[in-house]
Amino acid sequence: MNKTPDFDDEMLPEYQFDYRKAKPNRFASKSGKTMNIVVLDEDIAEVFTTPEAVNKALRALIEVVPRTVKVDDC
Repeated sequence: MNKTPDFDDEMLPEYQFDYRKAKPNRFASKSGKTMNIVVLDEDIAEVFTTPEAVNKALRALIEVVPRTVKVDDC
């Protein structure tokens, strides 16, 4: 029978962080706009190798799909 590890013993009741050593997140304001990360299947990623290619294809699809149809329902 496998026993799950008890991580509660490793947690200290309080941690002291030295914020003087903290560095800003270099990726936080990369583009200045909201970005969503989507993981493509391998066969799709072979065809659409850049974010621009994916966006171009999706925008073309949006133009031909009627607005009354939800993409999630397809």
